[in-house]
Amino acid sequence: MPKPIIMDCDPGHDDAIAIFLAAGSAEVDIQAITTVSGNALIEHTTRNALIIAEKAGLGHVPVAEGAGEPLVRHAVTAPHIHGESGLEGPALPEPEKSVDSRHAVDLTAELLLHAEEPITLVPTGPLTNIAWLLKRYPAVKKNIAGIVLMGGGSYGNWSPAAEFNIYADPEAAHIVFESGLPITMAGLDLTHQALAGEEEKELLRGADTNAAAFTAELLEYFAGTYHSLFGFSAAPIHDACAAAFTIDENVFATEHLPVTVETRGIYTTGMTVIDALQTTGKAPNVHVARELNQEVFWKMIRSSLERLP
Repeated sequence: MPKPIIMDCDPGHDDAIAIFLAAGSAEVDIQAITTVSGNALIEHTTRNALIIAEKAGLGHVPVAEGAGEPLVRHAVTAPHIHGESGLEGPALPEPEKSVDSRHAVDLTAELLLHAEEPITLVPTGPLTNIAWLLKRYPAVKKNIAGIVLMGGGSYGNWSPAAEFNIYADPEAAHIVFESGLPITMAGLDLTHQALAGEEEKELLRGADTNAAAFTAELLEYFAGTYHSLFGFSAAPIHDACAAAFTIDENVFATEHLPVTVETRGIYTTGMTVIDALQTTGKAPNVHVARELNQEVFWKMIRSSLERLP
């Protein structure tokens, strides 16, 4: 039986590819897509999620809008990476699919409370919705199989110490990381191994579907911003790494370690402090991603794209 998952995202070029990856896999069943402010403002990330769901053939899957602001801070976005819309590059049609009437947190809680088996949460944006879920509906924890998130790392891309998703709402991340739930963290140390260079783009383009062509357009834009900002020769498909792990845990190796989220600091707000040598005496609480299996990862994305419209 496919593993039930809920994708919480802020599309976002790499979020879109993560949704395509999960949608085209027989190993997972997307129960819902929920949105959060992050790569762009909430109205954009929700519209983008509707568009991607349509392109992925997920007309039956509810898309619900979530938090437009962090728990206690003002929203930060990344227009210099993803554009003002969050999904610049390809032409974007107006979505025909409608947003669900329920708030993302309420929809997620409803699905969890009525689930016949535990559901895995796959957040690939700031963790605001997940933190609200745990605060408002603590009873859902028994039906959460685990959380596989994209975020964090031993260095940053928004500040010297902080990755964007954690920086955008460190208080929410702190709640999630201290929840006691099984957490797998696909941070920058791993996702910067998932570089879509010319060979990888050609492999994905060869799937010869509309989704594959759209993915190629996404990667062209994304590669351009990463080259101009960070000097990268290829685009890292961060969020697809989290989705990939829900499909096949052999896609990357992990190490179970204590991880703390820093919520204050001149240079360290949003830092995921990874206690690699376990000097603090804190019990391990996060499975930290270490090494990507390149062959499994790229074949997985190609296979999913081949199955989509």
